[in-house]
Amino acid sequence: MTGNQPSDDGPAPTEGLVVVSNREPYSHTYEADADAEEGDDSTEREIQVQRPVGGLTAGLDPVMQAASGTWVAWGDGDADREVADERGRVRVPPEDPAYTLQRVWLSDEEVEDYYYGYSNQVLWPLCHGDVGNITYEPRFWQRYEEVNRRFADAASDCVERDDSEDDGLIWFQDYHFGLAPAIARSQVGDETTIAQFWHIPWPSLESFEVCPQHHQLLEGLLANDLLGFHVDPHCAHFLECVDACIEGAAIDWDEGRVIHDGHETLVRSFPMGVDTDRIERLAGSEGADDFWADFRESRAIAPDATVAVGVDRLDYTKGIPERVRAVEHLLETRPEYRGEFVYVQKASESRSQIPAYRELQREVSETVERVNDRFGTDDWQPIVGVTEMLPAESLYGLYRHADLALVSPVRDGMNLVAKEYVAAQVANDGALVLSEFAGAVEDLGNYAYTINPYATEEFADTIHEAVTDSPTDRKRRMRQLRQLVAAYDLDAWMDDIFGTVTDLRSDRRGAETDAAGRTEQS
Repeated sequence: MTGNQPSDDGPAPTEGLVVVSNREPYSHTYEADADAEEGDDSTEREIQVQRPVGGLTAGLDPVMQAASGTWVAWGDGDADREVADERGRVRVPPEDPAYTLQRVWLSDEEVEDYYYGYSNQVLWPLCHGDVGNITYEPRFWQRYEEVNRRFADAASDCVERDDSEDDGLIWFQDYHFGLAPAIARSQVGDETTIAQFWHIPWPSLESFEVCPQHHQLLEGLLANDLLGFHVDPHCAHFLECVDACIEGAAIDWDEGRVIHDGHETLVRSFPMGVDTDRIERLAGSEGADDFWADFRESRAIAPDATVAVGVDRLDYTKGIPERVRAVEHLLETRPEYRGEFVYVQKASESRSQIPAYRELQREVSETVERVNDRFGTDDWQPIVGVTEMLPAESLYGLYRHADLALVSPVRDGMNLVAKEYVAAQVANDGALVLSEFAGAVEDLGNYAYTINPYATEEFADTIHEAVTDSPTDRKRRMRQLRQLVAAYDLDAWMDDIFGTVTDLRSDRRGAETDAAGRTEQS
């Protein structure tokens, strides 16, 4: 079920491309006059543009600029309405408009129930195998249906229908739109290709059946022509759920194809990559070195200290408490690390409206404080917290200069931090400590130092192994990792997906031609 390797057999099907995501690639916000007094409503407010800095939005932005397509997304910037036309559209990028950003306006109640409710209190824990954190309210599902219809309507309106054989491509992103493909299909017909990439894991059948709407979600997703996941096990779980829950569905297990209600869906894995060229360039820049020198001095990190780094949203799937406990065990059982080892945790608060996330934030704060109180001295703190937003150059500088990265999710679709860290290791001297429950382990597990985040003692031992391994072995591992990450980067990932779409269209045209020939002969 693994996707085809990128090829130069033809152009990517970017003409008529409509991308649909929850978050927008550009947002417009008001910037108050710094000289104005607080509360002065008469202050003229300038509008600033927030741009994509990494991940999918940054990667797709140049593709959209080349395609002159349309990007449908939630307009959440407080100045978004002012710059958009009456239909909610604005051309981007601002300095050289190349494509259309179609904004969908959501009320506070819709965001609360569709995003914080069904998406992140039902689907997120469900797909990460944490059914104990599911909070279900009937209004969550109602809002999810309503908002999915809003996005599907907007995407369908953006399809440019003509007399060509293919009326464009609608590409949905992630778990926020489990119903939208079927809604869009009913509006655009079979001539428009519909695809979706599900960026988080797909759960086992036992977990999935907990969801009250599991049947409706499968029906929605099977309207796609192509459904992508990061790794093969997620594809297999999806097919198992279809087999058990959708009566009459025919499954080709070897090819990953599902035929249901006369429509065929290809289910395939595409392990997402990162923009390696950009990361390498920024990690090796003078600005990255300057950041690291200032950061180390301001945080009292000794020049010869061993530095480990973790970069995460504060999410219960990321294994942050488990990681901190492993660091604590390392310091407890190996006193030689005291004063010599620093763990830098870059964490950003996320979904704080949800009780499970507030509880996690409290747990992480208390655990870090306990470890620092237990082992810290006037001159050294074993755990250094970073909460401020870091520009890309600074973030990649942090990756570049860290001796090892601790990437320990308890469940993750891929985890791009692991690949970003590897891409930033321009001197090949870092070490990646990686959870066996991250999707990235499928690609990188042979050369990373793999761990089970729940096995605290073994986790600590693996950190010690990564630190004390010979420089020759560390460099060998990192060179292999860098080759893997560079070979299947973000461009290759998108070429793979678009190439598969091209193949699907070709197969469809061939099938239609054969059917027409048989009709004439009869």
